Amino acid sequence: MSLVLSSYIQLGGLTQTTENLEENGDPIEGEPLFPRKLPGIAQQGKAVYADLGCVYCHTQQVRRPDYGADIERGWGKRVTVARDYVMQERALIGNLRIGPDLMTIGERQPDANWHHQLLYNPQIVSAGIPTKPSYPFLYKVQKVDRAPSPKAVVFAPDSMYAPEEGYEVVPTKRAEALVEYLLSLKLDYSLPEAKLIEE
Repeated sequence: MSLVLSSYIQLGGLTQTTENLEENGDPIEGEPLFPRKLPGIAQQGKAVYADLGCVYCHTQQVRRPDYGADIERGWGKRVTVARDYVMQERALIGNLRIGPDLMTIGERQPDANWHHQLLYNPQIVSAGIPTKPSYPFLYKVQKVDRAPSPKAVVFAPDSMYAPEEGYEVVPTKRAEALVEYLLSLKLDYSLPEAKLIEE
């Protein structure tokens, strides 16, 4: 009981805050609050992420330097703290790192097409990584009708993974939502207890 109570006392009162605080410790009125709530389509993508089991191979926590080389690897410009998760009903922190940490993947890889290629077939962007599963069922291979779809995945002209001439790979709504979720994963703000590290 004391473990639960002490955790609640320590973490239960955390809320959004501004990057800096007033002298009395209150958030500065009129400044943006962090962390931000996920937009609707990214919330749907988070459900797809959980459904596909991505959380089993990827963490979403930038560890302190004395616990690993996350910051050296470029996985974040600061460590994550409890407040980073207060706007989430379910935090997908994870516990294994078979793949890289994704807490800041939206900053590191801001190109939606890159994410679609990775999900469709990881060998397109990460050749030689055998453990990353592919999710081709999240995409439709369809005949091009008059003009290519503006949502079609763009492949390099000589890519062996591109569909045959006259066909295109188009993301389903689940794929679009998942990519929006991945793009939303950013740690681009300071908190009073965790400041961004200057580059």
